[in-house]
Amino acid sequence: MNAAAAKILGAVVLVATLFMPADCEAQGLGLFRVEGQAQQHCPNDTVVWLDLKKRVYYLQGQRGYARGSTAVFACRNEARRNGNRRSLLGWR
Repeated sequence: MNAAAAKILGAVVLVATLFMPADCEAQGLGLFRVEGQAQQHCPNDTVVWLDLKKRVYYLQGQRGYARGSTAVFACRNEARRNGNRRSLLGWR
């Protein structure tokens, strides 16, 4: 891992720690840097791009999907259970 990737990962972990509700871990919110890892974690669910700062998730096909430094991949049902909402904007 190069220095830039390590910095980005550190920032994502920091933001996840600061903005994640305290009960996320208890409710099983899996956060992943790689889309494939999220899909393995929840094979029967949709993978979303979860912006931890805004508490909004994006579906594949939306402009915000896989963009931004304060976001990670997650499972849609887990994201919903933890109080995140779907973005209504940005369809390509």
